[in-house]
Amino acid sequence: MNTATHYDVAIIGAGMSGLAAGIRLAHFGKKVCIFERHNAVGGLNGFYSIAGRKYDVGLHAMTNFVRPGVKGTPLTKLLRQLRIDREEFALCEQKQSRIAFGPHGEVSLRFTNDFLVFESEVARQFPAQIDGFRRLVAVIKAYDDVSLEAQPESARAVLRRYLTDPLLEDMLFCPVMYYGSATERDMEFGQFVIMFKALFLEGFARPFDGVRVILRVLLDKYREAGGERRMKCGVKAIHARDGRATALLLDDGGEVTATHVISTIGAPETERLLPGLPLAKAEARPAAPVGALSYCETITVLDRQPAALGWGDDTIVFFNDSESFTYASSEAQVDTRSGVICLPNNFEFGEGRHLPDGLFRCTCLASYEQWAHLSEDVYQADKRRWYAEIQRSAQRFLPPLSSANALTRATVATDMFTPRTITKFTGHTGGAIYGSPVKLRDGRTALANLYLAGTDQGFLGIVGAMLSGISMANFHVLQARA
Repeated sequence: MNTATHYDVAIIGAGMSGLAAGIRLAHFGKKVCIFERHNAVGGLNGFYSIAGRKYDVGLHAMTNFVRPGVKGTPLTKLLRQLRIDREEFALCEQKQSRIAFGPHGEVSLRFTNDFLVFESEVARQFPAQIDGFRRLVAVIKAYDDVSLEAQPESARAVLRRYLTDPLLEDMLFCPVMYYGSATERDMEFGQFVIMFKALFLEGFARPFDGVRVILRVLLDKYREAGGERRMKCGVKAIHARDGRATALLLDDGGEVTATHVISTIGAPETERLLPGLPLAKAEARPAAPVGALSYCETITVLDRQPAALGWGDDTIVFFNDSESFTYASSEAQVDTRSGVICLPNNFEFGEGRHLPDGLFRCTCLASYEQWAHLSEDVYQADKRRWYAEIQRSAQRFLPPLSSANALTRATVATDMFTPRTITKFTGHTGGAIYGSPVKLRDGRTALANLYLAGTDQGFLGIVGAMLSGISMANFHVLQARA
């Protein structure tokens, strides 16, 4: 191996942000290489196969969807910056989604990709709150959520200036937190704004064939632009001298150098590659701590469409059965009081077009520590036990089935991931699905030529992850002074 290889930019991690950064840089003639420890791209938004079936990881829906002709949004910016025609993603809109609170979802807010539907639902369920809600939405629309210099502020504190009903407050936080918050119980307001816009002001969609369509487009664009990638070849250490990254030591023992390094693997994970050095500039801010929030998710494959079970209306349901919504590290192995149901069949795929299998996915908060160190036999037994518990909890928020064993009779395959799975296949410390609660918005680190992109840079969701890679490529490399 040529151990003297030099790149203009080395990118650590082949997730959405790494691929997007690579495409953007390669378009401008940069010699760029992506280094990925695993054998598949996508990271937290990849896919895998079991017995010939492909299962999406992470993707319930692609947020930030807008219809053709809508300009000035994250999706349109992403497509323009990566030179992607929107038809290449072939996005299909959601039918409808719900936020359902109460032991069996007695209080419900329905929403679609038309924000007026959600606004009317808030007015119906919370008539005394609608004026404050509209003022809050005006603030959210005016907020500059892409500013790299925004000052942190409590999202709950901001919402309480406009809303006085704690139930509505919790119902707004539930989907926003489940789809992007690394912080327990509260969020930084800028992060809240990003997710509120992505979910409610814009919307949900997915390609018919799932996340692999998006990944295939990104890989094709990257190859066409001349980018290189090394799979099954992660970065073991970053060598530094005089405040700069000088070389990357690879898992295979090789070494490469780069003028710039972009890490997309997370802040604590990047810090581990810097022996004896803090990641963040100590005088400006603390290093990013490990996140405390992780999930379990069950995936059930059905021999029929969910509509045949009476579950044909909802695309995604965010649920909570308790008096208040608790988004925090689970005290039990799994916290089944709240979660997310996703029915991937319930997108508008077009007349007569259906996914070949029915799919029923349920996600709940889980404790990494209580999963991480189990023996294999106990681990498998606990997975079976919690698979059943998660499904039982989720079914309370869907229309009742025709019989107690209807779901069992329709099931042809199952799978489940735990916080341990997340760490094994993504490298995220502690199974932290959304990384560290401290985000480094400008991507700068203690090394002048090492930058963060992705989850811990602070842009969220699939579109957000790609925009993160693009913004760091633009800001730190393409627009940097010579």
